[in-house]
Amino acid sequence: MIIDPIKQMQDEQVMIQQAFDEVLNVYTHSPHRQKVEIIQKAFEFANEAHRGIRRRSGEPYIMHPIAVAKIVAQEIGLGSTSICAALLHDVVEDTDYTVEDIETQFNKRIAIIVDGLTKISGGVFAERVSEQAENFRKLLLTMSEDIRVILIKIADRLHNMRTLGSMPPAKQYKIAGETLYIYAPLANRLGLFSIKSELENLSFKYEHPETFAEITAQIEAESAEHEQIYSEFKTPIEAKLKALGFTAELKERVKTVYSVWHKMQTKSIPFEEVYDLLALRIVFEPKPEMTEQEQCWIIYSAITQIYRPHPERIRDWVSTPKANGYSALHVTVMGPHGRWIEVQIRSTHMNEVAEKGLAAHWKYKTGEQRDDETELDKWLKELKEELKNPTPSAVDFMDNVKLNLFASEIFVFTPKGEIKTIPQGATALDFAFLLHSDLGFKCIGAKVNHKLVPLSHVLASGDQVEILTAKMQKPQAEWLRFVVTARAKTKLENALKKELTSVSQTGQKNIEEELKKVSLAPTPDTIQRLVEYYKLADKKELYRQAGKNYIDLADISKKIFKPRQPNLLKKFVTLQFGSSENKKGKDEEEIAVSAHKVDRKKTFRLTDEKSGKSFRIAPCCQPIPGDDVFGYVDEDEVVIVHKRQCPEALKLKASHGERIVTAEWAMHKELSFAVTVEMNGIDRIGMLREISRVVTDEYSINIQSINIETKDGIFYGRLHLYVYGTEQVNNLCMKLLKIKGMSSVKRVEA
Repeated sequence: MIIDPIKQMQDEQVMIQQAFDEVLNVYTHSPHRQKVEIIQKAFEFANEAHRGIRRRSGEPYIMHPIAVAKIVAQEIGLGSTSICAALLHDVVEDTDYTVEDIETQFNKRIAIIVDGLTKISGGVFAERVSEQAENFRKLLLTMSEDIRVILIKIADRLHNMRTLGSMPPAKQYKIAGETLYIYAPLANRLGLFSIKSELENLSFKYEHPETFAEITAQIEAESAEHEQIYSEFKTPIEAKLKALGFTAELKERVKTVYSVWHKMQTKSIPFEEVYDLLALRIVFEPKPEMTEQEQCWIIYSAITQIYRPHPERIRDWVSTPKANGYSALHVTVMGPHGRWIEVQIRSTHMNEVAEKGLAAHWKYKTGEQRDDETELDKWLKELKEELKNPTPSAVDFMDNVKLNLFASEIFVFTPKGEIKTIPQGATALDFAFLLHSDLGFKCIGAKVNHKLVPLSHVLASGDQVEILTAKMQKPQAEWLRFVVTARAKTKLENALKKELTSVSQTGQKNIEEELKKVSLAPTPDTIQRLVEYYKLADKKELYRQAGKNYIDLADISKKIFKPRQPNLLKKFVTLQFGSSENKKGKDEEEIAVSAHKVDRKKTFRLTDEKSGKSFRIAPCCQPIPGDDVFGYVDEDEVVIVHKRQCPEALKLKASHGERIVTAEWAMHKELSFAVTVEMNGIDRIGMLREISRVVTDEYSINIQSINIETKDGIFYGRLHLYVYGTEQVNNLCMKLLKIKGMSSVKRVEA
């Protein structure tokens, strides 16, 4: 078939124009001031700049900026300045035009946003970890100057994720990992709930395609039943709301595939035990004669007259909205067929903020500054403070801020009754730093609900906290073990910087000297083994403890990395015939090692022959053949194999994208791997004997140990086994589950 290039070009121009017309259509139907001319000008400028350039998928490159502009307008709800910046966001990066050209052609604000987007182009993370962290800091700095930079960047990432299928697998893992690590939490923090959910779902789809397909099929299989339940459930609610004079829209919602999987993982439960799959969202038009909060509670009262509520599943974010602006009233009630159903009650304004984020309703509807300080204002203000005094290590700074991006919020009160928002898991010392740096540095304890507690006391929502101080108190390095907020960590580390730097350098030097004794270099993998052996949080803590002589470094050569016993025959031959051959062999070995470089573009095959030589199993998640895995290439070109869902792996994918390789199992059941199986059920005589019979007689599996405990007629047990792969352990679990009295059998992390 002969393709006419002129006709193809004409067809593409029609396609491009149609796509841009959709953006204009969204914008002209928005409440923003209509500035169609400048948007048209930005489109024509970008279209000309990108002419002839194509994406990896083969489509004209301009389709990407247009798609980003549509997301910015339709899904985030931003105006003309942001739409123009979205259309122009890759012009400076990919063409000869400069930021100054953008300012001359358009205006300074558009140029500033495009410049911010150019600085963080190519993803948050560059090639080396220090650069990656610096880029992350740069992103936050740019965001604190104009929030629209990160909103457009999130839209850019969303479109890239939607079109990720055209990328090679290794690139997919890297981008998906980075998205889950940074962009989804950022979207959540900015209130972009639907975008956050889609980013999580798409990341999961590329990281675990088989599991994604499996859970999707399970959800779809129940769709007919769900529709019937919804129909029965909402009919009396609709009638009740109508009788009360409310105009409301009722929307059904099923939990996303990622959130179902995440719950299965965190709770260690099968799909059948995820009971909160269903939710009903009520979006009502508020009446002018009373507050939206009052109307939410009236609707809540009406629903609980029809269905019985779960006593522990009421979430009141109407009285105290989340830090990202989310406001709604959630209640879980017992619906038809014995199914728990969550009901979310929102006004139309609450729903718009929940869908498009607080930022979209912040300062860009009218272009005027608002007098009232929102939670978003407070967060950006705090972010600016942290950026003024960054930690010595940019990587540490990235980790600190990440803690607060992921954390859920709780609400605590000052002695005077003022409410404060703080991340879940925060301690009394975190709260002291939240109030003021000096309070944190001088803090000696706290009174929580009028009871004396230590600095490390973890706060709960609703606590009233009074901070106790002493003039002589000084910040302690040990405090870093239990503070969790970025603010507290940053302030503490700056205060302790000189002392900590000196101590850490000493510790690092001592560790490197010990490693030399066993001829090892301080590679990331080696350091990680030390961190795990001494049961510490990270290498930073390892260096500190080593510098203060809190840990016995002699274990490095005596226990952790025992030197091999010399081969006596080889020693005898060397003594008798000299060492020239030995030297030659060593040289050849060094050449062979240096020649071995892992091809990042190819899939790395995990074979029996390569085990322990070219690849090693990560101790943090201990994958076995059959698990979804990927490889991280360390400094010695050895592939460290991680499960794709491993938390440490998630960080590696985001921080070391260039070292990630796809990996597949090609083992021949010659090697066995350690797994742990957890069981519980009704205790009876002979249960242990029957379990042992199934494991050893029917499956010939080697048992490392069995731990069984019984309490009030229920037994809880753990089997530590050596298996060939997931198929063997899955078959064993199914067989054990058939034993009389057995209630649950599942593989768990060791």
